Amino acid sequence: MNSNNDPNHSPLRDVAQNPEATARYLADVQRVLLDIGKNLETLAIETQVHLRDTHVEGDRWYHARLRAMPVERALGNVLKNLKNLTDGLEKSAYKRRAHDEAVVNTAKERKEKELERQRKKNPQPLQAAPNPPQEGVQSRNQGYGGPTSIYDMGRESA
Repeated sequence: MNSNNDPNHSPLRDVAQNPEATARYLADVQRVLLDIGKNLETLAIETQVHLRDTHVEGDRWYHARLRAMPVERALGNVLKNLKNLTDGLEKSAYKRRAHDEAVVNTAKERKEKELERQRKKNPQPLQAAPNPPQEGVQSRNQGYGGPTSIYDMGRESA
């Protein structure tokens, strides 16, 4: 069936099925939001300057600042939420890729576990240990067979 004629077709469905496409889409959205964030930061600064400069007759020096605080706080919350949103988009892209890797690795892990279960059910017979060396022949490289202290070294070399 052609996707253009399908009434249930969504362009984001194709994006959601591919982790690379999802990452690209989320990066584009994040880029747009960061551009909006820059504009909102500028707006917040300009608003702060204007509101703190707006004095009414009879104001003390801090009255304009007190009137401006709710507006400044609201814009600050918007900027904070925007930062959290862009961080969440980045995290979502990484989680999406990790999900696909986990799906691929799950099949491999299940096969390995099944092989391990089969090995436990049908253990291989143990092989016999190699024959020990003959006692009459002494080898210099027997691991722990060498001198055990510096006092023994003198007797061996003499």
